[in-house]
Amino acid sequence: MKPSKLEDHLRRCHPDKRSKDLKYFQILKEKLQKLPTMDRMFASTSQRDNNGLQVSYNISLLTAKSEKSHTIGEEMILPDVENVLKAIISKSASDIYN
Repeated sequence: MKPSKLEDHLRRCHPDKRSKDLKYFQILKEKLQKLPTMDRMFASTSQRDNNGLQVSYNISLLTAKSEKSHTIGEEMILPDVENVLKAIISKSASDIYN
């Protein structure tokens, strides 16, 4: 990245890191390079986001396999998910996804 673009990115996206010296970024780069390739690709993505994406994919797959309207997910899966959430975390599903 060009130095001017890097400075602009640092100022806009990471203002808390702007005062850090070059050594900090070099150490960060070394740590990142020591990670396995797949971990490097998803280093900034939290595991929770990955789990949510996987669950969303699985629900979409079930809906597609049913060979019915896409609204089947709302009619069939959503009530079950709401019951599971109430049982496990003692919260209403609408409190979580609204």
